[in-house]
Amino acid sequence: MIFDDIIGNEDVKRALTGMVGSGRIPHALMFYENDGCGAIQFAQAFLELLMGSQKIGKMIHPDVKYIFPVSKGSKVSTDKVTSEAYLPLWRELYSENPYFLENEMNEAFGIEGRSSLIAVAEAKTVLDLLSMTALEKGYRAAVIYLPEKMNQETANRLLKSIEEPPELTQLIFITHAPEKVLTTISSRCQGIRLLPLSKEEVAKVLVERFGKDPETAAAAAEVSGGSVGQALSWLSMTEDTDEEFRIFRDMMSALLSRNLSAALDIADTLGAIGSREKAKAFCRYVSEALRKIFMLQQGLEALSGVSAREAEVYAEYSKRCKRSFPRMALPYLDRAVMLIERNINMKIMFCDLVDRLYVLV
Repeated sequence: MIFDDIIGNEDVKRALTGMVGSGRIPHALMFYENDGCGAIQFAQAFLELLMGSQKIGKMIHPDVKYIFPVSKGSKVSTDKVTSEAYLPLWRELYSENPYFLENEMNEAFGIEGRSSLIAVAEAKTVLDLLSMTALEKGYRAAVIYLPEKMNQETANRLLKSIEEPPELTQLIFITHAPEKVLTTISSRCQGIRLLPLSKEEVAKVLVERFGKDPETAAAAAEVSGGSVGQALSWLSMTEDTDEEFRIFRDMMSALLSRNLSAALDIADTLGAIGSREKAKAFCRYVSEALRKIFMLQQGLEALSGVSAREAEVYAEYSKRCKRSFPRMALPYLDRAVMLIERNINMKIMFCDLVDRLYVLV
């Protein structure tokens, strides 16, 4: 993986290349990306340029460790749950799709619906790596994916290595939520923001990297939010999207007809979803639907991203909903995602959410 193979974020590529060329390299970098924007590729390309080894591209370099949040799952039969145990699955996932989403990683590991974290044992793995002589006589590096899933004990163990790193050490953190990363970690890293791609760039990746036809790629790019991972998810989950659209349509019908009982029945159905990732995906789907309604209410049809099959339904919602509804409802959907991540009872949460939407609509 080299920077020329990556589409988008040209300024970041120039900055990282300049760091290596000048020899002035921060020992700890923190990439901030939206989920599915491919930051791992930037970490890989940077380390390949820094360490001069093509082994990095296959994630088999002996002096590079990959740390990511894990939990006990169905695909790894060991009591010692660490990133190392899941590394073959991690390599396979990255090889197939370097723009994978967090929930796709959990599914690949067989830990969907469970809370994953970066435990203190992972810190020991990093410290052991940094305390040894590099096998290939150069840099030793660790790529830590989603440090927001790191607990305080893990951060404390890593802190000294970040503050006073051994010579020829490189740490790369990749986060989707920098505000959730412990300050003791984030304040000691050089932050680099990877911007979402333009619609044209997303479509180009889909065509050139994943072999999609231009028309399909353009349609996926419209709803991607600049994330190739989200675009691919949209393409691969047409049936799920149809189901989400049906549930959303039934919910809106109940809300707009002022039928609270029917709306709460839908909340009960949503609360019975087995996967927390699917529950979060539905909340994000509704958030995107509200954005479309808002755009239509403002007369911005061209920017709404409403497909032909959705046009009639969304046109009706945009007329019947209060103009304040999308803006007032979005914070509650963001809150719902946060509560799902904190393992709150989903039936209670969805009943509360639907009740609030009933008041606002």
